[in-house]
This record gives sequence, structure tokens and C-alpha cells, in this order.
Amino acid sequence: MKLTLLDDDEILLRTLQRRFTAAGHQVQTFTTPPELPELLATAADVWLIDLRFGDTSGLNYIAPLRAALPDCRILLLTGFASIATAVQAVKLGADDYLTKPVDFAVLLQALTDEHTQPVADEQHCADHETLLSADQMEWEHIQRVLAQQDGNISQTARLLGMHRRTLQRKLLKHRPG
Repeated sequence: MKLTLLDDDEILLRTLQRRFTAAGHQVQTFTTPPELPELLATAADVWLIDLRFGDTSGLNYIAPLRAALPDCRILLLTGFASIATAVQAVKLGADDYLTKPVDFAVLLQALTDEHTQPVADEQHCADHETLLSADQMEWEHIQRVLAQQDGNISQTARLLGMHRRTLQRKLLKHRPG
């Protein structure tokens, strides 16, 4: 399966690219918003698009992709979920709306929408270094938001929708050393 990933978070993008490639998929990535012809040239089966992609909204890509490639799957991924953007994404033609941090098994399931199939087979689960747990994905997301806020715990907690003390406990729990 050919995947095209659009996200300005280079760390997340590299992680997803590595994991999807290990799962046997061909992956094309964009860290900056491409022009539509460049994007369509990838001829992907599945598109994973970040809602807040650089200076633009990932929503802007959904309708043109759906019009040009009606059989492809379009998944919108966001760390800033809201009912309004979920409804708008579906109306524009998105097949799924996922929130960060997202479990990799959920992403694999969303690629094909085969909800009756097992999400991850034994071969994928055997490689522990390839698959990240939900806790690891959450930790990466927290670290990314914390870095964007220059280490400001209170601002990071507000953006993540959690109490400051909860965030501090999570950070202490995973503290190295």
C-alpha cells in the first residue's frame, strides 16, 4: 500500500515513516505544505494529513484529493481535536478523523478500515522496537508540545487539556535516571 504523510512534526513523521515501512508500506512524506500537483504525483492509496500543517489547514487538501482520487482513503490527524473540525473533515470527504497521540495499531486499522480484522498480526507485534505503545506515543506528543512551549509546564498542560499537576506527574514518571 502506498501512503502519503503530511505533517510538520518531523519527529512524528520519521517515526510513522519507519513504522509504516516496517509494516510493508511504501511511504512518501511532506514536512511543508506541497502544491496540489506535487501531492497528486505521489498517487497514494492512503493520505494521512495533519490538521495544522505549517501555515495552512490540512482540511484544504481533503476536497481536492477526494475529487482527483475518489477511491483513496483520507485520514485527518490532529492534536487539536474538536467536533467542528471533525464534522468539517467528514463533509469534505475524509474517511477518518484521529487525534494525537494515536496508537499505531489504530492507525494501521484506519488505513484499511477493516474493523473486523485483527489490528496487528503476530509478525508486527514480534518486533518491539518497531511498534510504539500508546504510552510511548503519548510521551512523544507531550515532549513535542512541551518543546514548542519552551518548557512551560502550565501552557503545555493547557494545550494538552490536562491539569498542570497531572502533566508534572507524567513527566516525573518517565524522568530518565
